Amino acid sequence: MNDMAPPPTGSLLVDRGLISSDQLRIALLEQKNSDKPLGELLLQLGFINESTLRDALGAALGRRAVDLENTPADTAALQLAPMELAQRCRMLPLAWDEQERRLTIACADPDDIVALDRLRAHIGAAVEIDALYASEAAIARAIDRNYSGELHIDDILAAVESGGPVDGDSQAVIRLIDAIIADAVKRSASDVHFEPEASLLRIRYRIDGVLRQVLALHKSSRAAITVRLKVLAAMDVAEARTAQDGRFSVRANGRDIDVRCSVLPTLHGENIVLRILDRSRGVAPLEQLGLPAAQVEQLQRLVSRPAGVILVTGPTGSGKTTTLYALLNRISHSGINIMTLEDPVEHPLPLLRQTSINESAKLDFAVGVRALLRQDPDIMLVGEIRDADTAAMAFRAAMSGRQVYSTLHCNSALDAVARLLELGAAAESIAGNIIAVIAQRLVRRLCPHCRDSGASCRYCDNQGYRGRCAVMEILAFDEELDELLLQRASRREIRTAAAAKGFRSLAACGLDLVAEGVTSQRELGRVVAVDHVCGG
Repeated sequence: MNDMAPPPTGSLLVDRGLISSDQLRIALLEQKNSDKPLGELLLQLGFINESTLRDALGAALGRRAVDLENTPADTAALQLAPMELAQRCRMLPLAWDEQERRLTIACADPDDIVALDRLRAHIGAAVEIDALYASEAAIARAIDRNYSGELHIDDILAAVESGGPVDGDSQAVIRLIDAIIADAVKRSASDVHFEPEASLLRIRYRIDGVLRQVLALHKSSRAAITVRLKVLAAMDVAEARTAQDGRFSVRANGRDIDVRCSVLPTLHGENIVLRILDRSRGVAPLEQLGLPAAQVEQLQRLVSRPAGVILVTGPTGSGKTTTLYALLNRISHSGINIMTLEDPVEHPLPLLRQTSINESAKLDFAVGVRALLRQDPDIMLVGEIRDADTAAMAFRAAMSGRQVYSTLHCNSALDAVARLLELGAAAESIAGNIIAVIAQRLVRRLCPHCRDSGASCRYCDNQGYRGRCAVMEILAFDEELDELLLQRASRREIRTAAAAKGFRSLAACGLDLVAEGVTSQRELGRVVAVDHVCGG
């Protein structure tokens, strides 16, 4: 008899075609050495994303699933149950209707009678409970986000700044660093900056692309914090005159977090920036990038082309890698070989062979592309086209019948051709082998809970914005544009021809989002020049 019969969760997901029987078998083997639920392991292994798992399990339970990342809890509901009870019952109060005496909660097991009775006993009155489904991990994160934090950064800070000198081994400093990272993860920060100034150490988070100051510490704590972060990142603690890079992993808010650490000497001390990589969030599907349906359909048509180069352009932090991963996720299946060369690999993805470049080992993009071509790829992702050799190899791969995805640093889709020619790529190689150039930016979304009130709210941390979406312009090449490229046509000529085929600029697409109430014109103007609008 088979002693590894799949549990209901596994059977459900296999029956619905959401995972394969092989993926289930691998997850069950992993579960033998872990106390984690099967669903969490499937997420960790990258076999399924959280929203798909949540919706499937909610449907199986006959309950509506709820996305806790985008659903705030009412203060009145939170007041009905303390944090300890919510944690013990594995549930989160979401909404309280006083007139109907109805409490809406999110829970991992809507049929857990013991937990529901415990909740009713605490409230102490007849109450109707409407239970929605969410995963245990999502509930744990939402509890931490909605209730008062347990880390009490201010209390830890008081211990650091009171008394005598502290060093990197001080328990107070260790707790402070752990608390700051956990707080940054809870607030969905992408980066944490430790910035030395003459009399203080400023700490800022980058949230939704914008830096926010969260702490200012006395300068006496700078050395200890610097030492602690260097120790974590396996850096040379004694070296303070040169830039250093490192990385480490931590457990924060119930999740495994990877942290990239960069140290740079400045006038008042070493400036440290931590890049937070939360692998549990996975890769957003194409439909969740905030694009209009017409652009999603256009991208689907473009990635269905059998061979050619697709480039994504934009400044650092504009979401280029996220878009590339979303496109690869859309086309990935067991019948093709997708290989990537990245600097570094940020999100491990199933069915992809991913390689980080290592210039100390003489594995740069140009050398790496040559190596990838010997690995029988159908599709290649080259993290960035930086030089003539990489450009030449990318287009040579396209000419040999492969799809190639990459990024390029320039301001717009129309600037991409000039940038490629500047790098030394031949127009004859580009024409006929380039599928499309996508230029993009990220804009903050207006908070859906307070955008109509003219005031900010707790849900958006009193910023007026919560989350981001992509603004894209997509320049799709065809025979006419290829011919213009071969004729060395001007940027204006290419723009005119593209506009006649429906090309719309970043500014025009961004103003559509403003008109729809997704973002504000002020926010759009922060990332896109809107003083002139071309192509629509």
